[in-house]
Amino acid sequence: MKPLWAMTAASLATALAIVMIPGFDSDREVVFGMLAPLAGAALTWVTAARLFPGRPDLLTSMMVATFGAKLLFFGAYIAVMLKVVMLQPMPFVASFTAYFITLHIVEALYLQRLFAGRV
Repeated sequence: MKPLWAMTAASLATALAIVMIPGFDSDREVVFGMLAPLAGAALTWVTAARLFPGRPDLLTSMMVATFGAKLLFFGAYIAVMLKVVMLQPMPFVASFTAYFITLHIVEALYLQRLFAGRV
């Protein structure tokens, strides 16, 4: 589970670094923009890491199912954050997008290592 801790630590460290910038007033947007992509990447990683060694044949169907679930979850999450929590749209969307893309690239690299037997 080292990849899970690495993704979590890097996400928290970067969010903290951004929030600590003097005069930056979008702390909540950065943190909430990080939470959902981190949760999605963490859930997918944990599920894949547990499933792959014993049932690698189920991995593709699991990834398709989690893709669909994440699609619905992220859509609802963004709507709630913007309409209910009333976050500032620009910093939230920028944070969400940056963490989403970065965490999915990192997750893909860790999955590649898992498949090669190096994780």
